Amino acid sequence: MSTTPDHPALAPLKEAFSDTRFLVGEFRQQVTVVVPREAIVKVCTFLRDDPRTSYNFLSEINGVDYLKYPGAKHRFGVNYGLVSHKFNNRLWLKVFLDPTLDTAPGLAPRDEEIEAKGDPALSLESVSGVWAGADWLEREVYDMIGVWFTNHPDLRRILTWNGFGSYPLRKDYPLRGVGEREQYKIITREGA
Repeated sequence: MSTTPDHPALAPLKEAFSDTRFLVGEFRQQVTVVVPREAIVKVCTFLRDDPRTSYNFLSEINGVDYLKYPGAKHRFGVNYGLVSHKFNNRLWLKVFLDPTLDTAPGLAPRDEEIEAKGDPALSLESVSGVWAGADWLEREVYDMIGVWFTNHPDLRRILTWNGFGSYPLRKDYPLRGVGEREQYKIITREGA
């Protein structure tokens, strides 16, 4: 028998977004709401501003690749961990994305070309306007998974270099890499 989790943010969310279909799940007492990609900023803004929820802190954004995951219906997921200090509550939001272009290593565009050459199915609107702390978290998801964020103030790679050509946390990325170490130009102290 399936039951809807009991969480104080669910009723206000359903009331405010009556025309939006949310999926809700619970695992180890953590509630996750699956949000449609086009509603993520509106939902986050509501959860931050509504006095019944007051999610004033974005604790985490991470990306997940569900390639070959048993029972997975979508390829990528982006998770948002929210905290309400006022009510001592936590809530997870999740957005699922499915690529329309090939995700093989070596095909990733440079940072400045991502909007023109990137897969539009792997774009989400940035929540950095809702929580300023989302800036670097979104950059990490972009760099490691390849989900890019529109309206981001400074979307560029944060852990690898511009032009890296791949996204290392994708499941189709080879464990030994694609030759980055062998082709990387070593700069010595004398040559710098």
